[in-house]
Amino acid sequence: MNELEPTTTVTAVPDLSSDEDFRPVAEQLNRALAAAVRPNPVRVAISESQGLPCAEEVVAEQALPGFDQAAVDGYAVRSVDVRTAGEEPVQLPVVGEIQAGSRQPRRLQPGQAVRVATGSPLPTLADAVVPTAFTDGHQANVTVQRAVPSAGYVRRTGEDVQIGDVAVRAGDTIGSAQVGLLAAVGRSKVLVYPRPRVSVISVGDELVDVDRTPSVGQVYDVNSYALAAAARDAGAEVSRVGIVPLDPKRLHETVEGRLLMSEVVVVVGGAGGTTGGEVHAALSDLGDLDVRRIAMHPGSVQGFGRLGPDSVPTFLLPANPMSALVVFEVMIRPLIRAARGTRNPHRRAVDARLVSPVTSTPGRKGFLRGQLLRDETNGEYLVQPLGTSGAHLLASLAEANCLINVDEELTELPAGEQVKVTFLAQRA
Repeated sequence: MNELEPTTTVTAVPDLSSDEDFRPVAEQLNRALAAAVRPNPVRVAISESQGLPCAEEVVAEQALPGFDQAAVDGYAVRSVDVRTAGEEPVQLPVVGEIQAGSRQPRRLQPGQAVRVATGSPLPTLADAVVPTAFTDGHQANVTVQRAVPSAGYVRRTGEDVQIGDVAVRAGDTIGSAQVGLLAAVGRSKVLVYPRPRVSVISVGDELVDVDRTPSVGQVYDVNSYALAAAARDAGAEVSRVGIVPLDPKRLHETVEGRLLMSEVVVVVGGAGGTTGGEVHAALSDLGDLDVRRIAMHPGSVQGFGRLGPDSVPTFLLPANPMSALVVFEVMIRPLIRAARGTRNPHRRAVDARLVSPVTSTPGRKGFLRGQLLRDETNGEYLVQPLGTSGAHLLASLAEANCLINVDEELTELPAGEQVKVTFLAQRA
């Protein structure tokens, strides 16, 4: 974590009933991105490193391969002894056999052959391997029917990696190939940047977990599950804290505890209305917490601050699941990606043509659900709006594969209009 001094500035909750003093989306996003903190590197077993950015230059301390070895099953020979085999078959006595993993040194004399398996070390003086397919396959005296050049069908020492070569570079994301390469150069552990830790907390006395039956006035806790999944998709290590009642002392203690073990804290259900005011009051002495309207739809009412001794970026999101997920996509996902060291933390965006008209809230940037399609005739992107602009329609977000971006000054866009769309996670 960074070593910033804790702050105790408290920003009063604004009058959220007013349509004035909307903060632009870009300004709010820049505030969030400026708070991104990359976790300190840790050394992990290479089996645990997949998907994490490498935090060191891994320099090979041994060559790969570490010895001259047969690239195919066949016969180790001196290439000069079989140089005429293409004109007339050459017969050589087979003086032994070497299996992969053999540690017994063997010396080849001129005019001899040694049977070898793929990966086995070559005998001294051998500079080529004749594949079995180029011979009659006999074990005592082999007839070679085709010539092979020097180094033919041989993996030379250091052919893949030389001593001193950089096997994995700092900043590279470790995938299966990098894990294999680390193992190949003898590294059992590697220094990596761990996934940013994200804690997700749902606030509300009306919430029940999904394994209980809600009574009248109660609803399932959708948000902590949905946002935890979204954070995991963004590349975070997620702690779904779950439901915390709207009790100031308990909420304060819960958030204060999570600040000590998180790079990002998300409190959902604590943005607008009476609940938002109570949540803000409960957390205000933990640091600078700003709740206001952002010029976006859905999810205009939201809070952001840097809380605790490590100034951990903390978000207050609206209780509505659809709005909460859109705010996550626009504000929190880029921060998580930035904390992972991603060069471009934003989702891919493309231009697409509207299949149907859309409407958007005046004065706010719209993030509307859409289904992105491809015109097979000309390859042009098309986008079909899903549902209405209602913030409560979670089912249509589940069907969406993109968000349609509508500028603040636009309220209506006809079919055929070109718009910018942002990709969402793709379903397999």
